[in-house]
Amino acid sequence: MSSTATAKNAGSGPVLDWAAGHGPVTGALSATTGAFAVATTGAATAMPPGWALAVGAAGALGHTVVGLRVRNAGRTLATRAASWLIGAGWTTWAMTHGPLTWAALGSLATVGVGIGAAARSAALYEEAREEEAIAAEHRQIAAELSAERRAIAAEWVDRIQRVCSITVRVLGVEMWETGTGFSIDAELPPGGATYAKIASESARLSADARLPHGCTATASPGVHQGRVIIDVTTVNVLEEERTYPTDYSPLSVMSGIPWGYRTNAENILAYLREQCALVVGPTGSGKTNMVHAILAGFARAEDVLTWVIDLNAGSAGLPWVLPALNGQIQTEDGKPVRPGVDWLAGTFDEAMLMLETAVRVAKQRKMGYQDLLARANTDLLPISSRIPQIMLVIDEGAEILASPDRQMRKMAEKILEVIRIARAMGLRTVLTALGATGSVLGNLMIRREAKVRVALTGGETEGMDLSKMFPGTRGLRVDQAPYKGAGFMAPPNRRPPCSRRGGSCPTRSGTSSPPPPTATPRWTTCP
Repeated sequence: MSSTATAKNAGSGPVLDWAAGHGPVTGALSATTGAFAVATTGAATAMPPGWALAVGAAGALGHTVVGLRVRNAGRTLATRAASWLIGAGWTTWAMTHGPLTWAALGSLATVGVGIGAAARSAALYEEAREEEAIAAEHRQIAAELSAERRAIAAEWVDRIQRVCSITVRVLGVEMWETGTGFSIDAELPPGGATYAKIASESARLSADARLPHGCTATASPGVHQGRVIIDVTTVNVLEEERTYPTDYSPLSVMSGIPWGYRTNAENILAYLREQCALVVGPTGSGKTNMVHAILAGFARAEDVLTWVIDLNAGSAGLPWVLPALNGQIQTEDGKPVRPGVDWLAGTFDEAMLMLETAVRVAKQRKMGYQDLLARANTDLLPISSRIPQIMLVIDEGAEILASPDRQMRKMAEKILEVIRIARAMGLRTVLTALGATGSVLGNLMIRREAKVRVALTGGETEGMDLSKMFPGTRGLRVDQAPYKGAGFMAPPNRRPPCSRRGGSCPTRSGTSSPPPPTATPRWTTCP
């Protein structure tokens, strides 16, 4: 007989779980059959009837003690004790007068039905009692949270009035699930007050609230211009060192690539389908480690091909190429794996070849996928694992754009051409730089296209002009992120367009404008 047939025959009968506990029916059957067996055996062997009564009394006492320890209800304790005593009493009577009479069998059946009904009633009572206890606990927690939120609301209304000379009305207080702070949704008073007034007083509000170093109170737009969201961080997560997440599940450029985590301990996702990125950081700030975290996210994305240009002998991409090329890592069936970086250029000539290829790919896609674009009713190429997005990571690429060297200017022209013509066709760039200076951010193309910006400070103040990196944002200070690998990022949550025809999705606060930059520490190691 085949194994399949055996499995079918084995699975044709009822499935019994012998490890399961007794319910009202099986418990009553077990009690009555056990009592009948003991009574029959005792009558046949002339066992003293008092032994059965003593065993029943011991069982009733034991179950009562155990029930008291687990805090069962009095009804449950009485039901279990009565079941033992009634069963023991019937066994004693049956051993004396004979268990095989119609009177003995009928009374045993009655005892079984009574035990089952009582057990079912006790079980329902215990379930209702447990549900009520859980509900009471939830009501107590809700009352405590409500009281805590009311206290927070009153405290911050007074604080904003004292520091900003604005009287707001708090509409809600949301405690962060990570336990690192809370958000206040407040309504601004009539008369032209804006959230910018509160945002400009971030440092004074943080000092007045006696927040720990590294914690801030930042204001951002609410659902309309008369509302404000105030995010208050109470735990400084920047001083913690965290390893790269061990979850290597597949990602997509459309769903966001993790680049770090916020001051509220939530992951930050970078949306790069249409945006380029700029990462700046002086030597020793953790920029190289940030590049490896970015490459790790791209390697996990099923619809991304990663090309890397590093004129320093390709050092940024070598850890993602050599293990696969040298056969150091393999699949479970022993086959070699593809490198995490699809193409690595470490010399000027190789970099120029890569950039020229990128330009040709963009132009070929524009001509070759017109039917696909028409069917999708869009001018943005639908990105998938079949038509992947090419992410061009250029280490110290911003310096190449600002270099006066003749060769570098030639390469800069190609980089700018890729940035200019390839957005719709799925070619985007990630540039790194040593500092947020005017020479780096002086190029209009960089400022316009690199909307995803990261400034790793590491406490370094030289060459870190945050007002140039994040124009229009107030209250950013290097001392808010003084740790190696910590810095600021904006916009952390700009999702792809909501529709194929364009438009933008609302952010958490309900507006289409990006939230202010947020401090974000490093992941200390990469896969």
